[in-house]
Amino acid sequence: MSTDIVRATPVATNLPDMVRYAEHLAKADMLPKGFAGRPANVLYAMEYGRTLGITPLAALTGIHVIEGKPSASSGLIGALVRQAGHKLRVKGDGRTATAQIIRADDPEWTYECTWDLERAEQAGLCQIKNGKPWARDRNGKPTAWEKYPAAMLKARAITEVARDACEDVLFGLHYTPEELGAYVDQDGNPVDAPVQPLRSVPSESVTVQDVAADSQQAAEDAAHTTDASVVRQIWQAAGNAGLLEVPVQTPLGSMSLREYLVARGGQLTAAGPVDAEIVEDEAGPTQPPASTLGSGTAGAAATAPVAGSPTRDRDAALDALRGAAIAAGVADTIEADFLQSYGVDISRAELSQLAEMAEILRRAAA
Repeated sequence: MSTDIVRATPVATNLPDMVRYAEHLAKADMLPKGFAGRPANVLYAMEYGRTLGITPLAALTGIHVIEGKPSASSGLIGALVRQAGHKLRVKGDGRTATAQIIRADDPEWTYECTWDLERAEQAGLCQIKNGKPWARDRNGKPTAWEKYPAAMLKARAITEVARDACEDVLFGLHYTPEELGAYVDQDGNPVDAPVQPLRSVPSESVTVQDVAADSQQAAEDAAHTTDASVVRQIWQAAGNAGLLEVPVQTPLGSMSLREYLVARGGQLTAAGPVDAEIVEDEAGPTQPPASTLGSGTAGAAATAPVAGSPTRDRDAALDALRGAAIAAGVADTIEADFLQSYGVDISRAELSQLAEMAEILRRAAA
């Protein structure tokens, strides 16, 4: 369960090139399921990999996003520890596994973590039946804890000791997909992840018609309100219910609920300034379309500056760009990436440059 990683400069060094590279990579049928046909996810992994100092392919094969949270295989976590110059030692006998780390800056101390089947049983990961681990998925099939207990024990020991000893090298990759609830194979790669329900229903199932009706009602509510804060509330509720990607009919045409709420929020923001806020939810990204998110991706409304003063035109273009950056997962680096790509600070860029970058990011997030 080892993952070789190499520090390397990414193939593309500026954002437009990285987006195009991500679009091409996403077409490969050899990518993990979470990245195939999803250029925004590919771009996210590439950016994360750049933070870690690893190649794009190492990031795509080693980083997995489970319910909005980045995770990594124990092999990648161990490789990051060794890449930082620390010693990692792992041993096991099938029923127990011990991982040790000796930091390069503190060679006199040894961090150690041990996992055994009894501990796994206490954690609810498996049961011990006739002296052997027993664990089944929701379909009654054996999970990795039943089929590959030695590998799973080593993975748990590695990640736990790494969190204890080397928090500084993980950059948020604290857990494996299995620790976040995914079913995994012998190498720790997710083969299935728990599906977040669209909404809570006491005793009846959710039908396609229910979802469509709820989404259409949310779009109509957004169309009739003149208060951008109400649109933000609709966005949050729709995001928590898993409705943002459902197609709806709107005054701007047929589009996803996400696209319309972003566009509607942009319209109301342009009509008058409102306080911006971003709602963070553990269940996933639910950033509401306020002044910080711009006019979204709905046809001409996505790129055309709002008529009015030059200041308002620029504000609208900046809002659209930042909204596209959030959707593409590069909000934290957009200013630096824009400067590198166009050679001008984002605050002094021309409207055409802002619109061009926003369009590139929207294509990546589509």
